[in-house]
Amino acid sequence: MTAKPFWRSLLFVSNPKHAAKAGKRGADGIILDLEDAIALADKPRARAELAATVAMIRAQGVDVLVRINAPWLMAIDDLKVAVMTGVSAIVVPKAEGAGRLQALSDLIGEMEADRGLSVGAIALVPQVESAQALVALDEMLAVERVAGLALGPEDFALSVGVKPTADCLDLPCQMIALAAARAGKMALAMPISIAAYQDLEAWAAAARRARAMGCTGAMAIHPAQVAGIATSFAPSQTERAEAEAILTAWDQRGDRGVIALGQKMIDLPIVQQAKRLLGRPL
Repeated sequence: MTAKPFWRSLLFVSNPKHAAKAGKRGADGIILDLEDAIALADKPRARAELAATVAMIRAQGVDVLVRINAPWLMAIDDLKVAVMTGVSAIVVPKAEGAGRLQALSDLIGEMEADRGLSVGAIALVPQVESAQALVALDEMLAVERVAGLALGPEDFALSVGVKPTADCLDLPCQMIALAAARAGKMALAMPISIAAYQDLEAWAAAARRARAMGCTGAMAIHPAQVAGIATSFAPSQTERAEAEAILTAWDQRGDRGVIALGQKMIDLPIVQQAKRLLGRPL
């Protein structure tokens, strides 16, 4: 398997007309939807147009993901057109266990080999969309092709029988974050309805809360949501400056195991946090 990708912001695009500008929206990756956003009668058309849309977006220098349908026969039809050069990952809706993910991984592997692609190049990003999925987070992340987990807030809230508010979504966000941290993979989740694209202040606040829980990014359905994700999940200039100061002070500590920096005591765990924030080896 190849190295797993890392994205902070992923933007859904369901209309090929929007693909021409998709790369200018600021998202790390674009998700081309073959599932909920496409009516049943329109799915054959969406599949037929997929290759051209993938090429258009990749030409803009942006990664492309494809969300397939959940039913097996539809999923296989989707994979037949989605496993191609230019597709970085398959988004799997309504994931609830490792068995289905491993079967999808095996199918993708056969298609990659048959089409002359590097086996393992296309990752899987399962969507956690039910209460049942919460008991299978670790086993899903253990599937080698899985690059991380994403929360589907609307479907998850529906499975619980409540509205997609923070009261319902805080716990799955934190569970996904903790499971992903154990596996060293992405946690794409926020405690807010993904449809809340008009209240951008609330959206950005939810992104900051998600990052504080340990989530690493999120999915969006509207271009206006991307900036809130990018800003909230990336380290601020203040955070980066503080991390640099911690590492500089630590390098100059001599043989001391604990040092003072301003009004803080600095020890090895804090140094490791600073290195992680700056993307340096621990």
